[in-house]
Amino acid sequence: MSYCYKITGGSSVSGVVDIPGAKNFATKAMVAATLTNEITRLLNVPIIGDTAITESLLSGVGALVERPSHGRSNEVDIKPSTIVSNTIPLPDSGSNRIPILLMGALLHRFDEVSAPFVAGCNIGGRPVDFHLEAMRLFGAEVSITNEGYRAVKRKRLTACHYALPYPSVGATESCLLLGVLASGTTVIQNCAQEPEIIALITMLNAMGGRINFSAGRTLTIQGVNELHGTVFSIIGDRIEAASWAALAAATDSEITINGISPEILVNFFGPYNSIGGGVEVIDKESLRFYRHRELSPVSIETDVYPGFATDWQQPITALLTQANGVSVVHETVYENRFGYVQALNQLGANIQVVNYCLGGGKCRYYGRDYPHSAIISGKTRLKSEGLTINIPDLRAGLAYVMAAFIAEGVTYVSNVELLERGYGDLALRAPFLDIKKE
Repeated sequence: MSYCYKITGGSSVSGVVDIPGAKNFATKAMVAATLTNEITRLLNVPIIGDTAITESLLSGVGALVERPSHGRSNEVDIKPSTIVSNTIPLPDSGSNRIPILLMGALLHRFDEVSAPFVAGCNIGGRPVDFHLEAMRLFGAEVSITNEGYRAVKRKRLTACHYALPYPSVGATESCLLLGVLASGTTVIQNCAQEPEIIALITMLNAMGGRINFSAGRTLTIQGVNELHGTVFSIIGDRIEAASWAALAAATDSEITINGISPEILVNFFGPYNSIGGGVEVIDKESLRFYRHRELSPVSIETDVYPGFATDWQQPITALLTQANGVSVVHETVYENRFGYVQALNQLGANIQVVNYCLGGGKCRYYGRDYPHSAIISGKTRLKSEGLTINIPDLRAGLAYVMAAFIAEGVTYVSNVELLERGYGDLALRAPFLDIKKE
């Protein structure tokens, strides 16, 4: 049943919230569990739409996915020995990009695998060309049909050398899933190295893989004949953690988060402190965020890890509407990720999106006329008199919730299904926010 969030803003939102397991790793860990015939138990799995979709996909090909009765609801047991189907089901799978990763994993089990076309948030081009090329290099014949993708192998997948054109997270994950059980030694260059990638490598090695990550974004994978089950805990969601930090600073509140290691946010703290946010490390998995001083403008450029994460720029942009001066955000990962600023401007923000580069680093969108730089003029008073803003994509959703709490008056946030796909029920998880569902 569809509903919206009714939010009354303009006051403090101090409180405590538990950070769930990272969506961007949990779903990949669930796929990695299918690489063995033994049971794998995953801990700290977030209860969100994307993990439910992934669970449905695994069940659809025959895997047994259970939440053990003697354990907590965020523990998941995956028994892949019951997998019988080489066709990844269509229902719900078009709403995230897991099918293309599951396709690579199932190629170790079947000589032919098919998957539906994949989609995701409307934030710019997210082609699967790198994934398909990886399958080809590992020895599969890949074709595109009217229904989706089809891969056929004539023998066991064979190791390859692949220099990724861009350090794509998804493509790096595909190479890991393909290479860990391929025959021979695989070398993948220009890999992504986000914390979620390191977690996936750690999990695969805990299952018996032989994967090394060396300097220069190079992965060396010595293929093994089989993997075994493991018990593995999902790392905390650094994207959500940064969003709570931005909300605390924007509303001059204090928000304590539990369930995330401070070091995973090391590249967030610098820009956050420069704006005027403050952070206190309470212990190894707890942080307190607050406003340290008057908010100042900054220039930020997103990039692949260890750069400033593209998924951090939406909450940071909302925060910068409250900074005194002109800030610049240059997006270099996705070419169309500022569609959400129109709603912020409706609330009173002064954000201009331009088609040229406003960053100091090399940008692959230079001269391509993509709207990938934003100029934020602040401080602006956000205000709403019953305005409805419609969430365009998952990560922008939490920025909209932030903006609604910054704005004086009542704001209705609709299309919250997109938001809850990645963050769950915020009204339940963070009762101090005083979100009403209508």
